[in-house]
Amino acid sequence: MIRLSVLLIALLFGTSGLYAQDYGDALVIGTIGDASTLIPMLATDAASHEVAGLIFNGLVKYDPYLNLVGDLAENYEISPDGRTITFYLRKGVRWHDGVEFTAEDVMFGFKLITDPKTPTAYAGDFLEVERAEVVDRYTFRVHYRKPFAPALSSWGNLVVLPKHLLQGKDLTRTDFGRHPVGTGPFRFREWRSQEKIVLSANPDYFAGRPYLNWIIFRVIPDPATMFMELKAGGIDWMNLTPLQYARQTNSRAFLSRFRKYKYLAFSYTYLGYNLRHPLFRDRRVRQALSYAIDKREIVDGVLFGLGVPATGPYKPDTWFYNPNVKRYPYDPERAKRLLARAGWRDTDGDGILDKDGRPFEFTILTNQGNLSRLLAAQIIQRRLFEIGVRVHIRTVEWTAFIHEFIDKRRFEAVILGWTTGPEPDLYDIWHSSKIKPPGLNFVSYANPEVDRLLEEGRRTFDRKKRKKIYDRFQEILAEDQPYTFLYVPMALPCIHKRFRGIKPAPIGISYNLERWWVPRNAQKYLMP
Repeated sequence: MIRLSVLLIALLFGTSGLYAQDYGDALVIGTIGDASTLIPMLATDAASHEVAGLIFNGLVKYDPYLNLVGDLAENYEISPDGRTITFYLRKGVRWHDGVEFTAEDVMFGFKLITDPKTPTAYAGDFLEVERAEVVDRYTFRVHYRKPFAPALSSWGNLVVLPKHLLQGKDLTRTDFGRHPVGTGPFRFREWRSQEKIVLSANPDYFAGRPYLNWIIFRVIPDPATMFMELKAGGIDWMNLTPLQYARQTNSRAFLSRFRKYKYLAFSYTYLGYNLRHPLFRDRRVRQALSYAIDKREIVDGVLFGLGVPATGPYKPDTWFYNPNVKRYPYDPERAKRLLARAGWRDTDGDGILDKDGRPFEFTILTNQGNLSRLLAAQIIQRRLFEIGVRVHIRTVEWTAFIHEFIDKRRFEAVILGWTTGPEPDLYDIWHSSKIKPPGLNFVSYANPEVDRLLEEGRRTFDRKKRKKIYDRFQEILAEDQPYTFLYVPMALPCIHKRFRGIKPAPIGISYNLERWWVPRNAQKYLMP
């Protein structure tokens, strides 16, 4: 009777789902923007890091519950004074070309990211290191000048690069950024610009071969077209727009094929001002614009309620979030009063404020393919016109947007977003030393107290003391308004139901991609 019951279950559900995961199939992911480079220390955009994160490992990583654990480092030790970290590396890990990974690769990457000639936005954390040493083939040690709270988290996948392939080469001129060799669960196979990037399973991955044979990133700049591709079977995974999640994916037919997920993202969207532009140098002007923008209208109208208004650079459910900062409820009359105090009045009766003969007029730049940002820009355009400010909107293809406008500081205002994380240190985005390219402080924000707080926050390990530091940091940003912080969105991934092993956690859903699998009788692709 027991044997018969097992046989019936196997016939109903398939033996692969009952006993073991099957190998095979491809996961096709839709992305609105192409990667720019697959060298993590050179990449500044999310599209590049998403792909590179499957090719490269770090010494450490975050587990599903936001705890730091070893990755290429099997374990590590931190000295009692917090100034020395010793990493004990895994033995037998191999680069995708078969060469063994050692501490020499970590030292090579460390020297590279701290080389002034390397155009990286991430050198700051590593410049805190006083001395690094290769203790032996599988032991790497770093000594910090002073206690450095983000030290451990900084040793992710930014630094580890293959010395045997890159030594003596100019990182910006090599083709390694388009043909990378890592240690990660997937190997690079192909990159057709503005079309697709193809990765294949690494059979020698130290944590076990991934179950999926292929990961394919398809570049589809238009979300509506991407959604059509999802329904037609051309892709398996996309991040839904709020409209798609709320209104276009609730039919029984759709939900029989796809599974939707929803959770508050580690990210936020903002209207950022070029603070070197004459229009935005006066803090009263920036505050006025924030009062004139109805954030709740954007959350309800653009996100269909799938998000929360932002008050600063952290999402609300983190320990370092400060709920008590100055807020900017929609108040157009107050906005007008602030602008008048700053000298902006409609002197010629045309409905547009002016000062010294110049109308208050500027362009908001954002990237193509993000409907939420475009709709937010249109709402902002309408609301600002009501207080006498004329706004134009321009969208640009993602790669050009980053390289030609953001990196070169060629904009007046932008609508963009930052991906955040479990570590509150935002030195690279807000410290004044990061204004010059390739620094990430592209709005050119400079405040001496913020600089001091960011530096102090990096030296403080006690969580209560750190919270006080970052609480004050948020208070100053709320007063200065270098950004109008718009909203924290819900992440809205949608994935075909044939994929198993997806386990949502506080960190998200993609952390265990190498453990996703498809039952053999449901597999779709033999080759990409």
